[in-house]
Amino acid sequence: MTETRTDAGPEALRRRAVAALTAARERTALLTSCVEDGELTAQHSPLMSPLVWDLAHIGNQEELWLWRAVAGREALRPEIDSLYDAFEHPRATRPSLPLLAPGEARTYAADVRLRVLDVLERAEFDGRPLLRDAFAFGLVAQHEQQHDETMLITHQLRKGPAVLTAPPPPAGPRDPLPAEVLVPGGPFTMGTSDEPWALDNERPAHIRDVPAFHIDTVPVTNGAYLAFIADGGYEERRWWRPEGWAQIREHGIAAPLFWRRDGAQWLRRRFGVTEPVPEDEPVLHVSWYEADAYARWAGRRLPTEAEWEKAARHDPASGRSRRYPWGDADPRPEHANLGQRHLRPAPAGSYPEGASPLGVRQLIGDVWEWTASDFLPYPGFTVFPYKEYSEVFFGPDHKVLRGGSFGVDPVACRGTFRNWDLPVRRQIFAGFRTARSAELD
Repeated sequence: MTETRTDAGPEALRRRAVAALTAARERTALLTSCVEDGELTAQHSPLMSPLVWDLAHIGNQEELWLWRAVAGREALRPEIDSLYDAFEHPRATRPSLPLLAPGEARTYAADVRLRVLDVLERAEFDGRPLLRDAFAFGLVAQHEQQHDETMLITHQLRKGPAVLTAPPPPAGPRDPLPAEVLVPGGPFTMGTSDEPWALDNERPAHIRDVPAFHIDTVPVTNGAYLAFIADGGYEERRWWRPEGWAQIREHGIAAPLFWRRDGAQWLRRRFGVTEPVPEDEPVLHVSWYEADAYARWAGRRLPTEAEWEKAARHDPASGRSRRYPWGDADPRPEHANLGQRHLRPAPAGSYPEGASPLGVRQLIGDVWEWTASDFLPYPGFTVFPYKEYSEVFFGPDHKVLRGGSFGVDPVACRGTFRNWDLPVRRQIFAGFRTARSAELD
């Protein structure tokens, strides 16, 4: 049993909260100190906020939830609340707002953090739901790490020379792996009711009966996706949903985002560096429509969200659902490519110690994986602590992604964690794997 479970004592919870908040702030500082102020205030894509907006928004949310809601203190900067309300101002309009300048944003976020650490030192982790198991502190740490991944995406969209560096991930497997794994049919426990920092859309735990299916052992690679391109995948209407076909025709899409052809060679741009497309890495920066078209071309389909989670968490030997594919222990570097330790996915088949009980690899880390499922509430869903986190996004407009990317911190990634986005989105660190029903054998 680790300190992340509900039986952790108050001092263990306090240590975990401090560590999570500190790690998030260190990453925020890295992502906002590596460029000049002019690049912090610039909008590098209408899809993304200026980095300086994210910086102050992080501080504002921390003030709202920990200084005001938890500690019950008076607002420090109530006049800026509307500026940093993500629902009030779409990303494309944020550069026109009277935002805090970079220096003022840093000072504000630092001031809030000092006050919050004092609140944390005195906090009692029982009674109110926001304080039970230090949930509010975990919520804020996860929120900051989610914005750190968003800022990392902005860095990928940014033009100009590289400003971020990281060592390459470990080498891939030497021996070939089976192409797919059979996941037996039957019930399993999906979601969670006892993970202390799980968010409302992950709750509650419930039983799903999933028929037997086959799932790719590893995510679809660049090499496999190149075969789809070479076979005219972007030219054949029959592989595409009508909305996806309209999207690629309207925008002239013929390859994943950031790819370009140079003679017979495909190149990609990665954080300011142009390099040959590595065929052994999972494909990245593809929309749900592209993932779905590839799966159809391959004679397969995208896994449902329930299939994905069963492949990741279900242990046939014990019948229980694990926290992670490898077990209940928190992620370590040998388990998964997380936390921006590397600025790219690891080769397909890496991290054997992170495999599921059935041998499926890289279900956590490397790339977010598109699923076939719409983002919907679980049976018994209850809004907590606010409906704008999950409830307002439920419905057929958003598709579920699972697993987390190389840019996700472990605090915001677990076997039950659910991400979602519009099916047209390509700038996110998303790839996919495919599945097929066992009844087709």
